[in-house]
Amino acid sequence: MRLTEEEQDMLAGKSGEVPRIALAHQVAVGEFFGAADFVPVSQAHIMADTESLGEAGVAWLEMLAAVKGGRRRVRIPTITDPRGTDFSQSVLLGHTRKMLGLEERTIAAFVKLGVMLTDTCINYQTVQPATRGEHVAFGDTGVVIYSNSVCGARSNFEGGPSALAAGLTGRTPRYGFHLDAHRRATLKVRVDFTPQRLDEWGALGGVIGRLAGNYWAVPVIEGIESAPTSDALKHFGAAMASYGSSALFHLVGLTPEAQRLSDVADASIPAHVVTRADVEALIGATRKDGGVDVVVFSAPQLSLLEMRDLAESCDGRKFRVPMLAVTSPQVKPDADRMGYTRMIESAGGTVLSGMCFYQSYAREIAEANGWKRLATNSAKMVNILGGYGYVPMLASMQACLDAAESGRLA
Repeated sequence: MRLTEEEQDMLAGKSGEVPRIALAHQVAVGEFFGAADFVPVSQAHIMADTESLGEAGVAWLEMLAAVKGGRRRVRIPTITDPRGTDFSQSVLLGHTRKMLGLEERTIAAFVKLGVMLTDTCINYQTVQPATRGEHVAFGDTGVVIYSNSVCGARSNFEGGPSALAAGLTGRTPRYGFHLDAHRRATLKVRVDFTPQRLDEWGALGGVIGRLAGNYWAVPVIEGIESAPTSDALKHFGAAMASYGSSALFHLVGLTPEAQRLSDVADASIPAHVVTRADVEALIGATRKDGGVDVVVFSAPQLSLLEMRDLAESCDGRKFRVPMLAVTSPQVKPDADRMGYTRMIESAGGTVLSGMCFYQSYAREIAEANGWKRLATNSAKMVNILGGYGYVPMLASMQACLDAAESGRLA
């Protein structure tokens, strides 16, 4: 890779050991992906839940935070993805002292490194959305696909060490979706209906993600008849990233890089049609006869508008099974102030903040609480939780709340 004089000095340790370690990691990543050089980035977002980090990952963070001499703090705004627990609800969740100890150690290390503990996967709705053409180093797949597609920013999926390295150096290898060539569409999809509910948007994203099938595939979608909301695009992109590893999509006439099909696509790319029946088939395949043990709204965290809709739909209900609503630390105080938390809790629900259900020891939570059959309106979570031993079922918000009342998903 071509290195600037500043980067050469950093790699030689002239700025200290922490930047040297970070840049050496980035050089290895850049050479693997064939990057010619680095691109400056203005923000970084780190996935670092302790279930993924484990003891070794936490110890590595503590090593960086303990280095003496030179610069060890991040150079650009660097924020965190959801944590592995909500400390105020750890007893309910069944988190052990060992789990909480790893969280506490991780938080302490991040504070020493100058990382902002935002604990959110919806920073584009709460902290500072990336702007068109802004090069960033984001980790969470839902954050990346939303920022690339809806905001027109530029990021690859950055692993936890790579995102932290970007925060420490202020740059990332210039490959993948930082390059114009990789932002061109590789397949065209025409849809025959425009979803209305969030579970439908997620299911549509799942169907298209399966069609795309790999990280480098970029779908361009035609046929959406009205501008989706931010929450609709959040569920759509998060599911596409989960089912297809997709990092970028274009909606013709709606997303910033695709005002016309010709802006992003050549005539020769493969064409597909996705119908309402395809989406209904994905939803239907998740439905299983029998009861529901828990209802979870999470993955991505809920926006303030989702919290409002959920709260209003809880009015007059009394839940028979646990109902968990997971939001960000930025949204939770507003939900408290506006009475949404109280309305949810009055029905027997629980509001969790700063965590993500599937990144918070989901298997251990299930074993501690006897949960197996789970209803949610998140297609992303349905795609993931089967691997944690759940029987996850996808339904609308209203159907999930009905299930929380009756103990069965109709």
